[in-house]
Amino acid sequence: MGRRLRQGSRTGYLHLILRGNNKQILFEEADDYRFFLSRLGKYCREETIRISAYCLMENHVHLLVNDRENNTSAMMKKLSVSYAKYYNLKYERIGHLFQGRYLCEPVEDEAYLLTVFRYILNNPRKAGICSASQYRWSSYRAFFRPETSLDLGFIRDRFRTDQEYRDYIDASADGNCLEYEKPGPHSDARAQETIKERLDICSGTEVQAMKQQERNSALRILKNEGLSIRQIERLTGVSRNIIQRA
Repeated sequence: MGRRLRQGSRTGYLHLILRGNNKQILFEEADDYRFFLSRLGKYCREETIRISAYCLMENHVHLLVNDRENNTSAMMKKLSVSYAKYYNLKYERIGHLFQGRYLCEPVEDEAYLLTVFRYILNNPRKAGICSASQYRWSSYRAFFRPETSLDLGFIRDRFRTDQEYRDYIDASADGNCLEYEKPGPHSDARAQETIKERLDICSGTEVQAMKQQERNSALRILKNEGLSIRQIERLTGVSRNIIQRA
């Protein structure tokens, strides 16, 4: 039996989430973020989809798009295949980069549209990284410096001044939107620092390229440091079974 068609939206707006396989890191450096955004813009233009908001987190991506012609599946397939090919070639890895199909939530009214817009831009604050205004890899600043690829008409109709916009985004973050994951008890930021310090590497995903004996030794070190198996899996991209056996 074929896959069921994705649910559309009466308004055309959709909230999308693309996740790293086993929650592994998707972006290692600034050029990776830039490449992803360039491809996102390219394929949205090809499929006549307008982007209203985006936020690229380290191991997942949030998008708010306006798709009047039901082309989201085609756009997301192009985007995920293109970026996975780029990433795997650059970092000399094989296998799936993304975890299954993207998550999709229809946005059916203006009130929820505003809620999702704010939720997406507030992801860095929710993750304890920085405020929405300080985060580099989101569309927050597009309100002040318009980008032709972004559809912000509904936002400009609602907020007539820069300060009104800032106040709305800075208000309490909404917790009732489509979630990537529930926050865990330990800080991923601190876990990443532990990985870098104890293993003397720049990124947890470097563990994947280690020889078996070296890799297993590194995984034992991380488990002894108190990182959970799920957290090690998420930050290194190494499968749960390998971590458990190390």
